[in-house]
Amino acid sequence: MNVFAEILHALAVAGSMAWEILWPLILGFTLSGVVQAVVRRARIKRLMNDDSPRSLVVATGLGAASSSCSYAAVALARALIRQGANFTAAMAFEIASTNLVIELGLILAFTMGWQFTVAEFVGGPLIIVFMALGFRLWMRGKIVTAARAQAEKGLTGSMEGHAAMDMSIAGEGTFFQRLFSRAGITSVAQYFVMDWAAVIKDIVIGVLIAGAFAAWVPTGWLRAAFFTANPTLSFILDPIIGPLIAVVSFVCSVGNVPLAAVLWNGGISFGGVVSFIFADLIIIPIILIYRKYYGVKAALRITVIFYGAMVLAGYVVELIFTPLGLIPHNRRLTILTAGISWDYTTWLNIAFIMVAAFLVLVFYRSGSGSMLKMMGGSPEGSADSDGQTEPSSHGR
Repeated sequence: MNVFAEILHALAVAGSMAWEILWPLILGFTLSGVVQAVVRRARIKRLMNDDSPRSLVVATGLGAASSSCSYAAVALARALIRQGANFTAAMAFEIASTNLVIELGLILAFTMGWQFTVAEFVGGPLIIVFMALGFRLWMRGKIVTAARAQAEKGLTGSMEGHAAMDMSIAGEGTFFQRLFSRAGITSVAQYFVMDWAAVIKDIVIGVLIAGAFAAWVPTGWLRAAFFTANPTLSFILDPIIGPLIAVVSFVCSVGNVPLAAVLWNGGISFGGVVSFIFADLIIIPIILIYRKYYGVKAALRITVIFYGAMVLAGYVVELIFTPLGLIPHNRRLTILTAGISWDYTTWLNIAFIMVAAFLVLVFYRSGSGSMLKMMGGSPEGSADSDGQTEPSSHGR
């Protein structure tokens, strides 16, 4: 075997994947920036003061509008808890801010198919419901009290500075008046650049892992591992296996979509790939952050409850989608084989690269470059829409 040739092959597959997902990512992060620019977060904690269905619905909606990388979402949930938010509601916010966001839905639609996007928006709320039930049964009383006490210590995790920043715009006027004002465009640019900076490592790692899987792991091995020849075993075991693969892949947020495509091509069940996609909040580095934020006992229970909720959501989504005929049959996704050519993907990439370049230019010309240095810093400060620091109680 020519090792050098195999490495080049894996890199070529990874490069092809990156090219295929580029414009959906730019579009997704741009739309996410628009939403975040006009949604103020200073009042979020007051709307999440218990674990009632209303509070959980509010937390889910605010989380979906507050798109974050997984690390920032975890840090932001801890910040909300320290500010008085209900523990379960804060976890619902955390789940929604990574698994019910625009950019994930878009990249799923354009790389794997619209059925996977529908599965995201069906499965995400299911996970939150199962999580809330799990917390009521197993995450209460002294465990929550101890977790809050540990959270109050303010130990630093990852992406604390990014989680503390609130660049959304205040003021009067219609949505479009606020959005297309100078402050509005600057805010969109800030969210766009900061969110890209937060997830770019995970996207690169995810694409490289997916490229290596696609190039080096025979499809026959994957089909055997996912019990493709036995639909019953596949239905039962794949949603259990899917999150475990995510746990050890160390990839979070949208970075796990390319690997999800490889697993789908390899024969994993629909429920299995759905549970894998949702498992970005129980990867090993984040489990270690839970331990630091909330203590060992609480971290263990959070991880187990999240894992169980993801597995159950995978089962339920497949049970719903199967009789409706919504499970796709295509196991040859073009993201793995498309290559780079002069087609609509190339033209869209060129167009959205220009959009990205404009937003990056606005970001730096507004004097916001120093914010990048603050992303992994102390959670005790944040940035306003002009790029200035201010107390974290003002924002996220």
